[in-house]
Amino acid sequence: MKKLIWLVLLVIVALGIVAGKSYFDKAPQQEAIDTIKVENGNSLAPQQKLEAALSFPSVGSENLLAHIQKLNFQRYTDAERRNARSYITTELKKYGWKPKLQSFPQGINIVAERAGTDKKAGNILVGAHYDTVYQSSGADDNASGVAVVLEVARLLAQPTPRGLQLVLFDKEETGLLGSQAYAKQAKNINNLRGAVVMDMVSYACHTPGCQKYPATLPVTPPSDKGDFLAVVGDIEHLPLLSSFQTNTSEIANLPAVLTIPIPLKGLLTPDTLRSDHAPFWYQGIGAVLVTDTANLRTPHYHKPTDTPTTIDRDFFIGSAQVIVNATSKLLEARNDLKTPASN
Repeated sequence: MKKLIWLVLLVIVALGIVAGKSYFDKAPQQEAIDTIKVENGNSLAPQQKLEAALSFPSVGSENLLAHIQKLNFQRYTDAERRNARSYITTELKKYGWKPKLQSFPQGINIVAERAGTDKKAGNILVGAHYDTVYQSSGADDNASGVAVVLEVARLLAQPTPRGLQLVLFDKEETGLLGSQAYAKQAKNINNLRGAVVMDMVSYACHTPGCQKYPATLPVTPPSDKGDFLAVVGDIEHLPLLSSFQTNTSEIANLPAVLTIPIPLKGLLTPDTLRSDHAPFWYQGIGAVLVTDTANLRTPHYHKPTDTPTTIDRDFFIGSAQVIVNATSKLLEARNDLKTPASN
């Protein structure tokens, strides 16, 4: 992910471009408290909230951290990326998946799929890029995303109404080449309803002022600490984006989630197009980018210091749980993930 200045989108939201509804009326912490609702609009009782939080499979912290350690090497050259593929495919096979390698002229994606029980419900893709820039082992960027994909593979291997596609993209750092190659093949996206893409989900900073924002931002930022998870989605698929809004941080110790709806497929905000979710937008597929905001927060972005010792373990584990929770809901649902007004 390259210099993701995503919070400039708050300007657009403040001007009312986002379908007449702002997702930023509340601080992330208050949003987390308010977003668990029953159908009649009443808040769930505390015990009901706890039961809701525990209804999702729990991530394994040891698994997540082990993946980060095993991928603690530069993944830039052909040989290095081949070693990464070997590790990833071996882990997928342990969890009962049958990974395949999909080649494109500049690299190789890793793909594993399982069908859903309801073909009409379509599939959900969960993905992350596994390559790095030169001279960085990329613990946050993006071994963290790969680790979450592998944890999704472990926890969500059993049949659900929707099918699950797991994709580890190659060559993100050289222009989203792997995701572009994947999204352009009709056979990959014909039955795809939505994509969840992780790019850097393990770094947090807790000192006031450590979270950066555009200098011209005319609205009050949600926090000057980098302790929240950002989810960027296109306005044409708001139900996909809203699957991340039932964050139970007040009872489950999960990071707050800031959801950011993007109009016009990022035409007005090109900096929101710099990760592997973007090629899906331009194929008409709903996709979200889940991120810790990259260089707006971490001083280790694209540097040799992006190592396992510099990630925030609690934030990383909490981020993984948020992603597993949202993915679980998406796999169990059969609803249309397009924004109703655009149907």
